[in-house]
Amino acid sequence: MSFDPAAAVDVAALQASAGKHLWPHFTSRKVLNDGIPVITRGEGHMIYDAQGKGYIDGLAGLFVVNAGHGRDRIVQAAAKQMKQLDFMPIWSYAHPAAIELAERLASYAPGDLNRVFFTTGGGEAVETAFKLAKHYFKLKGKPMKHKVISRSVAYHGTPQGALTITGIPDMKKFYEPLTPGGFRVPNTNFYRADEMGGPSDDLEAFGQWAADRIEEMIEFEGPETVAAVFLEPVQNSGGCFPPPPGYFKRVREICDKHDVLLVSDEVICAYGRIGDFFACKALGYTPDIITSAKGITSGYVPMGAAIVSDRVYEPFNDVDNTFYHGITFAGHPAAAAAALENFDIFEEEKLNERVVENSPLFRAELEKLLDIDIVGDVRGEGYFFGIELVKDKTTKETFNEEESNRLLRDYLSPHLWDAGLYCRADDRGDPVIQLAPPLTIGPSEFAEIGGILRSVLKDASSKI
Repeated sequence: MSFDPAAAVDVAALQASAGKHLWPHFTSRKVLNDGIPVITRGEGHMIYDAQGKGYIDGLAGLFVVNAGHGRDRIVQAAAKQMKQLDFMPIWSYAHPAAIELAERLASYAPGDLNRVFFTTGGGEAVETAFKLAKHYFKLKGKPMKHKVISRSVAYHGTPQGALTITGIPDMKKFYEPLTPGGFRVPNTNFYRADEMGGPSDDLEAFGQWAADRIEEMIEFEGPETVAAVFLEPVQNSGGCFPPPPGYFKRVREICDKHDVLLVSDEVICAYGRIGDFFACKALGYTPDIITSAKGITSGYVPMGAAIVSDRVYEPFNDVDNTFYHGITFAGHPAAAAAALENFDIFEEEKLNERVVENSPLFRAELEKLLDIDIVGDVRGEGYFFGIELVKDKTTKETFNEEESNRLLRDYLSPHLWDAGLYCRADDRGDPVIQLAPPLTIGPSEFAEIGGILRSVLKDASSKI
């Protein structure tokens, strides 16, 4: 019997089947035991469960559905492509949709980032950039350059190579030994500058201090051994750490000085999240490689891409030097067609401009929550914000692990969901609530999100 997504849903039967057969990602068995939520429909900025209850999608699925749910034209574009050509790999062959999409991505990228290597997701894009950096330096006669630097608490994916770059110890401990060569430097959480040993009274000085720690690590390890620095424009894990003024300018200078590649990991931040197709353009720096995924198709079909500078591509522009790396479904015809239609929507509806215009209003709405006892900090850029929760606002004392679990998992997550808001309560670092809604929302939705957060956070503050 074929699956019919429009058919009536037996929720209990689906939950029982999920408990027996489905292995959800990053999910405790408790969720399956309690009856995992079953989502059946999405429209605009709303998602609906099997009982028909609606929720504001405050996380765009998972930082993905940037153009919003229910875009028939993206579905039709993918379907039309599949009727003409359902599949063809881009291994020694090409098809028009992949070619057109590569050209379009290059037109959006800054500087000389003109070469596009497709993947099927963000972890693969990071893995691609890691391998490419090592291969590049071997071809340039610097075979010892293999180490990579990233920031504390940063998430860059879960494949074995990407996991080396990820800076979250609890996500790595079960899979060691990892690919060697990953090293960590401080992140740009200005709210916690004191704890990191950086200047806490001057944001720009803190940014210079944090950037200088990258040079310090390169020099300590030896520039002849360091291949790349991987940085998100706005760091996700830990709760939306924006770059201080001048931070990336200084990082670019450091990388150029020591012949180290700068990789802008934009799996979350690209495609409008910060107000441009690529966040590095919005923030004013030019990397050597951009890794991306998620919003490239607004989630309608899985896809990712690494966009590479002409300089890094140069040694591969030779019949004797092949990059021995590939993914079967990368550059899939349907995914490429979906991405092209997604970008048409972006341009026609001026979604990037919408984010730039409305971001200050979103921030202002969230900053109203700072009068709640447990709300310590609100930070972010574009349509990507984090709310850090604290035990004591005066001292910035955070919650211990048990308290954080009780606050986030036992209270905030279920109560926000019950109140009609899907977002992320995260404890990779200090406890935060993260918001990254579809780029189609505006002031009225900001107020609705703010109202739900206020009600639940005030209640939590009085009970935790």
